[in-house]
Amino acid sequence: MKPPSTLFLKTQIPSPISLFSTSKGTFNAKLLPNLCFCKSIQTSSYEVAKGSYVPTPTVDLTKENIIVEKPSRTIESVGAFQKLPIVMPSIDILGSALRKARRVSATKGIVNIAKREKNKGAKQLDALMKELAVPLRTYVENFPNKRHLHPYERSLIELTLGDGYYEKVLGNVDGLRKRIVSVGKEHASLCAKSTTKREAEERLNEGLKIIEESFGQDRNVVDDLLNIAKTLRAMPVINLETSTLCLVGAPNVGKSSLVHLLSTGKPEICNYPFTTRGILMGHIIFNYQKFQVTDTPGLLKRHDDDRNNLEKLTLAVLQHLPTAVLYVHDLSGECGTSPSDQFSIYKEIRERFPGHLWLDVVSKADLLKTSPVIYATEDRDLTQHELEKYRKSGPDGAINVSATTQEGVHELKQRVNELLNLQMAKIKDVSNNQEK
Repeated sequence: MKPPSTLFLKTQIPSPISLFSTSKGTFNAKLLPNLCFCKSIQTSSYEVAKGSYVPTPTVDLTKENIIVEKPSRTIESVGAFQKLPIVMPSIDILGSALRKARRVSATKGIVNIAKREKNKGAKQLDALMKELAVPLRTYVENFPNKRHLHPYERSLIELTLGDGYYEKVLGNVDGLRKRIVSVGKEHASLCAKSTTKREAEERLNEGLKIIEESFGQDRNVVDDLLNIAKTLRAMPVINLETSTLCLVGAPNVGKSSLVHLLSTGKPEICNYPFTTRGILMGHIIFNYQKFQVTDTPGLLKRHDDDRNNLEKLTLAVLQHLPTAVLYVHDLSGECGTSPSDQFSIYKEIRERFPGHLWLDVVSKADLLKTSPVIYATEDRDLTQHELEKYRKSGPDGAINVSATTQEGVHELKQRVNELLNLQMAKIKDVSNNQEK
């Protein structure tokens, strides 16, 4: 299976079984799904008389004094990717399972050699099956259902991995688990029915080989899941309770340079479009207050259906996260997008997200010329007055800033501080209203 191409440059450890005494002298058990699964896949086909392999008794979950806790599958905030389980490489899972299975010995007290050998063989095959199947079951259960994720994280999965790839890989992992359980039970049962020591040894070796081959044929799906986990875990985490400044604009207008000036983020700064290939996060500290700042891929003038996944990431941030917008304009002629196209993009985004707090910046002020740059492809739908005004100074109230000469940087920081404090107050108001 071809691994997904990531747009980003950049555990749950099961709790032990908890037994505690009640007032009546009984014990309650908190059982995790993994333990329940371990019990359920114990085979019951090894019925060999006088000391043969007897499966471990399963826990009766119907009794009133047993409490089964099922983890909640609904995730109401961001941060689910940092809680993903650690996925072991498939080769490590197989190697560990084989070593543990080989160490399993026959049940004590079996005198008959043939019975002892078939008992040991059945137990080793059962152990190998479980050592392979239980991790796969754990992964499938602990990777969140995409429908239960925050809309922002759901968008990141679709735009980064490709629509449907996440669910496909999880389905393949679960399919591999089912095949391992089926093959393991079959060969453990055959080994348990052996009549001689030699037959038991042969069926054990054959079963080990077939289970190993069954896992090896499709073990790449585990490695696909490992790559998904690495990609998702590396995605930047946004705190929804902290003000976030989102830099937006056309490609190569200087957003990354401003992020570098304002925050702890270290984005790549180059003179070509789409330098930013994902959502990059940093932090701004004003008066001992810590705020978030995010750099986003540039937007082009085109219909949403024609936008690439980089542009859709930017729209996902604006649509699903409570951010304040720092919109960056480049009127110097250096970015490759005409002022009229930039103005059209700006008006579209401003109208689409009217609820966001907003601040406009004209970047590269040191390169601005007395005569505005005029492109041959200027949009003639705009009125001449509107276009001339925008080409000279950008939107009303825009700050002229130069990362090279530091022009306007002090004013920008002051205005950003005010904007983020307003955003913080807005977040608190929304939170208080939700509590009521």
